[in-house]
Amino acid sequence: MYEKELNAISKSNRTRSRKLFNKDLKDLASNDYLGLAQNKKLLKKTYKKLKKESYFSPKASILVNGYSNIHRKFEKKLCKANGFEDGIVVGSGFLANISLIESLVRKGDTLFIDEEYHASGILATKLLNPSQVILFSHNNFKDLEDKLKSNQNSGRVIIAIEGVYSMNGNLAKKEFFDLADNYNALLIVDEAHSSGVIGDNLLGIYDFYNIKIKDNHIKMGTLGKAYGSYGAYILSSKNIIKFLENRAKPIIYSTAPSLFDIALANESLNYILKNKEKLKQKIKQNLNIIKSYLDIESNSLIIPIDINDNKKVITIQEELKKNNFLIGAIRQPTVKRAILRLIAKIDIKKKDLIEVCKKIKELHADK
Repeated sequence: MYEKELNAISKSNRTRSRKLFNKDLKDLASNDYLGLAQNKKLLKKTYKKLKKESYFSPKASILVNGYSNIHRKFEKKLCKANGFEDGIVVGSGFLANISLIESLVRKGDTLFIDEEYHASGILATKLLNPSQVILFSHNNFKDLEDKLKSNQNSGRVIIAIEGVYSMNGNLAKKEFFDLADNYNALLIVDEAHSSGVIGDNLLGIYDFYNIKIKDNHIKMGTLGKAYGSYGAYILSSKNIIKFLENRAKPIIYSTAPSLFDIALANESLNYILKNKEKLKQKIKQNLNIIKSYLDIESNSLIIPIDINDNKKVITIQEELKKNNFLIGAIRQPTVKRAILRLIAKIDIKKKDLIEVCKKIKELHADK
């Protein structure tokens, strides 16, 4: 079954598969931006704290009896650090986006969502009435404003953007925050790839622009990237969190997030806040290397290199693996044009980052 579809995928050089990569490869492909997934000290601290608990599995939905002091402590720390009134942990970023979009957009409301918003958010829009969903051009606040002006629906206005876009590394423009205020709109910001990477306190795009948190602001973040763990969270006003507790199906009907993962993320958050100056210095150094050797200006650690050839991008990836570097080779439908996705992770040695940049430039010139 599905042979015809699989053959079509194969012919277009878009076949994907699970792989176990050589552990000796220098990882410049994952979203472990700060290298915390390899921090054994954080692992040991987490294990030691979890061992003191009377149980180590969430056991049930967060609204039955799966909610623990570990969840609560982390939520409170996130709220204090980010300046939000309330928060709730969720099993994954995918579930968090489904929770927000499927539940918050009620009858008569309109969702305006960036065309390059994460697949989980785009999938969530399919659960809504199509007339309630309006895509706007990627990171284009003028296109959004034109569409806001022509909106005929009388209900709430909800805008969904990302802090840093996962494939191209673009930062959301500050004008989106202004538009949300001007149109009395709820603003959902997916901070999966911005939290831990940008801002004075490395807390993401709200922090980067020094935005004063308001009742119409919603921040969603994930723990499987800069935080070196797994899971997600939603921060907002108390009213919105209470509404999600009562309406968001992924929160109501799925098992509460892993206690170990949340405890580990809590240790990571402590580490980031304590070491932010050192981490920011390393991020700046890596981005300067990217600018010097690839001539790419970036505020995020996501560095996309346009290849526009599905076969060639895999060939370049294989050549880089021979040189002991693992770089992402991203093809359709994730992106419109094939790219190499280099992550300038701060645990990579300076000499190695320079070497891989030189190699990419050489291979890219040959294409």
